[in-house]
Amino acid sequence: MLTSPYHLAVPEGRTTSVVFASPHSGRDYPASFVRRAVLDAKEIRSSEDAFVDLLFDTAPLHGAPFLTATAPRAFLDLNRGPDEFDPALIEGARRSAHNPRIASGLGVIPRVVANGRQIYRGKLTLVEAHQRVTQYWRPYHDRLQMLLDQSINDFGEAILIDCHSMPHEALENMGPAGAVRPDVVLGDRFGATASGAVVDQVEAAFVAAGLKVARNMPFAGAYITQHYGRPSRNQHAIQVEIDRALYMDEKSLTPSPGFAAFRDLLAGVISDLADIGRIQNLRVAAE
Repeated sequence: MLTSPYHLAVPEGRTTSVVFASPHSGRDYPASFVRRAVLDAKEIRSSEDAFVDLLFDTAPLHGAPFLTATAPRAFLDLNRGPDEFDPALIEGARRSAHNPRIASGLGVIPRVVANGRQIYRGKLTLVEAHQRVTQYWRPYHDRLQMLLDQSINDFGEAILIDCHSMPHEALENMGPAGAVRPDVVLGDRFGATASGAVVDQVEAAFVAAGLKVARNMPFAGAYITQHYGRPSRNQHAIQVEIDRALYMDEKSLTPSPGFAAFRDLLAGVISDLADIGRIQNLRVAAE
């Protein structure tokens, strides 16, 4: 068992309604899990949003909390519902209505990593599946909800920046050949999880840093944005996907020579994102 299901970095004082979170950058692999996996160390890490926790770790310097998972995505996917069990992996799991994520092996306890590679030799018990959800999924989401509730209570609104990375190859088939590919994809479930004004400001923060931004294609957001995005209640959730090729070598899973410079670039973006939570607060207070 991991020592803690998450890590929370908090500012000296909350000055913004923005909350940053990274559910897929965890890299504490339980020894028992590694022993049961049929993949080597590099293959099993292919699902990680590697180094995203380092890219966004300046958030507390700008008055915002930053919540990061410790459990790796291959072990437990925090961006899935707690009941998204895969019957092909979990013995005794109930078959439900068709869910394309579960069908492809990407339920709350994944059956595969990137490119559909199987993780396990056999099946897991339903008891073990529930234990993982209890020990890791629920504490992370309970803490995330508490942070958002604190934003609502202190500032009248909450803005969740759900931090992710995307494989460069996911962008290669976007649009016609030769088309400009985005560096960042913002997901708001096509306007369902955040107000247009908030998403416009998030996009502007990345564009001001010289990054190309697209919305909802090919990633519109999954469980986290869908569950926490309640713009009618002043609770907004935006998924941020960053092209991994901008800061890492995807084959070796190591930071690229430009990692430090890109992290510095993002530090300016993070500052602007935190400011959105201050500007919005003034507007909410004036209403």
